[in-house]
Amino acid sequence: MADVVLNHCSSRSAWFENFRQGCDPGAHYFYVPESDFDTSSVVRPRTSPLLMPIDTVNGQRLVWCTFSADQVDFDFRNPAVLEEFLRIIRQQLDAGVRLFRLDAVAFIWKASGTTCVNQPQTHAIVRLLRTLVECAEPQAVLITETNLPNRENLSYFGNANEAHAVYNFSLPPLLLDCLLSGNSRYLSQWMMSMPPAQDGTTYFNFIASHDGIGLRPAEGLLTEAEIDRLIHTMESFGGLVSYRETLMGDRKPYEINIALRDALGGTYAGADEHGLERFLCAHAVMLGLEGIPAFYIHSLLGTRNDHERVKHTGRNRSINRHQWDLNHLASRLGDCQSEQSMVLDQLSALIGLRQRQPAFHPNATQFTLRLKPELFGFWRQSPDRRQSIFCVYNISCQPQSLLLSELNLILTDDWHDLVTGQRLSDVSSETLLGPYQVLWITNLPEAK
Repeated sequence: MADVVLNHCSSRSAWFENFRQGCDPGAHYFYVPESDFDTSSVVRPRTSPLLMPIDTVNGQRLVWCTFSADQVDFDFRNPAVLEEFLRIIRQQLDAGVRLFRLDAVAFIWKASGTTCVNQPQTHAIVRLLRTLVECAEPQAVLITETNLPNRENLSYFGNANEAHAVYNFSLPPLLLDCLLSGNSRYLSQWMMSMPPAQDGTTYFNFIASHDGIGLRPAEGLLTEAEIDRLIHTMESFGGLVSYRETLMGDRKPYEINIALRDALGGTYAGADEHGLERFLCAHAVMLGLEGIPAFYIHSLLGTRNDHERVKHTGRNRSINRHQWDLNHLASRLGDCQSEQSMVLDQLSALIGLRQRQPAFHPNATQFTLRLKPELFGFWRQSPDRRQSIFCVYNISCQPQSLLLSELNLILTDDWHDLVTGQRLSDVSSETLLGPYQVLWITNLPEAK
């Protein structure tokens, strides 16, 4: 997998130095808006200045910087820029790369008087990239990284002719709120509204990354008061907040910067002793969902907030970019009582279980279950309809009862829980789930 940073590159790159000197390649690669360009509607994820003055051999130029002064935007109006990226992707394909993450792709096209996000030309470029990549290598996959409200994010599927997979950006804040509140209402409502991905496309599910927990994808799904409650709770757990600038010039929270292990260290009532179980439950939800699950390395290791690194770099995102000493990490993983060892072992076991289940195919049928608020659940069915898995999660810190009859388990099938291996002898009985317990109830125990 390769990260294709389409929107921008470093201000210290060779291309940008060539821009300063007026020589190729790079002399015309970067976006310099016309003097009458209307930027009043531009939507950005940062509060830093949009235009950066640069001294060049041709005088001072104002260069577009969507993210920061050290990341300068490319000018895709120049066909040479697109050709350059096509050469890079071709080189990576020839080297064996099969998955391409299109970073910050939503911002690549600018038009005066618009938001400069999700422009029609942007979608046309994504369609072109897919056509050319699939022609060169049918097994190649394009994944779009667009930290935007849910509807805008889903638009990058196109008509199954743009991204093969889209980052499921609304999942992290909604799942976090669900586990902090002990109420599955908003997560279930969102799940029921999500369209099944068409064949040839899928969701790229994640709940933690090297960046923060985006708040724009929660817009319209959580109220402002609920987002504020989430932010305040994360700050009480050691988290930080990064901001963006609105069209009115106001600062608005853009993302929460925190290690997921610390983010799930308690509930809205405060920190508690269930942090590890809550953390594992969150990943079990992600593993069961329609799509492809993606793990951040620090989630696999249960890494905590790194405030020292924030002080060192001056960047909020560094809180979740800890750099482990290899010998120290090896020692922790070799100690079966350490949290790093327990997290890696238990997540690895869940991953192994998932890999053997046809009903967890990325495009297998998914149906959200209507359960009481303290439980969250959905049904998956394999493409050949032989295997069903009912995924049920206690998302509260209190034991919760579940009537198995609510799941509509077929009486003639033999049902058991994949996680514990326990057979369910009476499918009309009641079972008790401990705090943050996971049930994966299936009718196909021989799944390989």
